[in-house]
Amino acid sequence: MKKLLNTLYVTTEGASLRKDGENLVAEVESAERARVPFHMLTSLVVFGGIFISPPLIQALAQLGITIVLLDRAGRFQARVEGPVSGNVLLRRKQYKVAEQPDEIVRSFVTAKIANQRLVLQRALRDYGSDMPPDRRERVEQVVDRQAAILRKVAFKTRGLDTLRGAEGEAALGYFSVFGDLIRSPDAAVCFRGRSRRPPLDPVNAVLSFLYTLLTHECRSAAEGVGLDPAVGFLHRDRPGRPSLALDLMEELRPIFADRLALSLINRRQLRAGDFEFQDSGAVLLNDDGRRTVLTAWQERKKEERRHPFLEEVAPLGLVPHLQALLLARHLRGDLDAYPPWIWK
Repeated sequence: MKKLLNTLYVTTEGASLRKDGENLVAEVESAERARVPFHMLTSLVVFGGIFISPPLIQALAQLGITIVLLDRAGRFQARVEGPVSGNVLLRRKQYKVAEQPDEIVRSFVTAKIANQRLVLQRALRDYGSDMPPDRRERVEQVVDRQAAILRKVAFKTRGLDTLRGAEGEAALGYFSVFGDLIRSPDAAVCFRGRSRRPPLDPVNAVLSFLYTLLTHECRSAAEGVGLDPAVGFLHRDRPGRPSLALDLMEELRPIFADRLALSLINRRQLRAGDFEFQDSGAVLLNDDGRRTVLTAWQERKKEERRHPFLEEVAPLGLVPHLQALLLARHLRGDLDAYPPWIWK
C-alpha cells in the first residue's frame, strides 16, 4: 500500500538522473545527491531541464515506473511508460457508459460541490470572529447557495449539460469568495479570481501547481485499474486531454488542493519571496516555493481518513486509487452506483 505513495519529485534545474544497478541516482554538478532503489518507486516526476539517461528510462519502463515530464511551472509535457495492461471488457463498458454518463456525472458534481461547501464552512469555523463581518456574510451566502445547488443536482437536475451548468455555477460562487479566505501578511499574495494559463496571482500559481500534481495521481490511478484515462464522463473528450483523470480529481481537489493551498498561505509557509512575478503578468512558484508545496503535498498524502463508503481508514494518497477502483467496479456491474468521496 505504501508503495503507491512513492513518487520521486526532482525540481533542481540541471540535475542528472542515471541508473546504477537497481537504483536511481540523482546528481547535481557531478555530486551525488540522492539514491533511491527502484523497488521503492512507482513514478518519477521531473520539472524543467533535467537529464535522464537512456538506461534509466529503459529500466523504469520495464519495471512499470512512470516518468512524468513537467515544465518548470509544473505544466504537464509528457509521460514515458512501458506497456499498459488493461481489461478490454472494462474499457468497452467505459466507452459505452460514456455515451450516457448522467448518473456518474451526478456523483462527481455532487461530491465536488459538497466538498467545496465544506471548505468554506471549515474556514468560517477556523477564522471565527477574526473574519470581518462583510467577508463572513459573503461566504455564508455562497455556502447557502451551494446547498441549494446540491439539492437541485440531487433531486431535480436532468441532462448532462444541465449538470455541467450546475457545476459551473457552484464553482463560480466558490471562487468568488475564495479570496476572502486568504490571510497573508504580504499584500502581493492575493487572489483576483481564478486564472489558469498563465496564473496571474500567487494563489492561482499554487492552485494550478497542485491541480497538476493531483491530475497525475488520478491518471495513474485510472490506468492502474485498467481504465482509459482519456475517456471521461464530465469532461468532454479532447485529443491529448486526460478527461477521466480530470473527472476523478473534481471531487478531490477542494480538499486535496484548495485546502492545502489555504493552509500553506495562511500559515505563512509561502510568502511573496516564493514566487516569480514576470513582466507578462504571469506569476509562478520559484524553486523554493515548489519545494515547500511538494513537501506539504507528500505529507498531506500520508494523512489518514476513514473512507465514507469503504468504512476503512486509508492514507489520503490512496484515495484516487480507491475511487478509480470503485468506478471500475461500478462499470463492471459490481456496484449499483459510483460512490463519490466526500470529506468528513
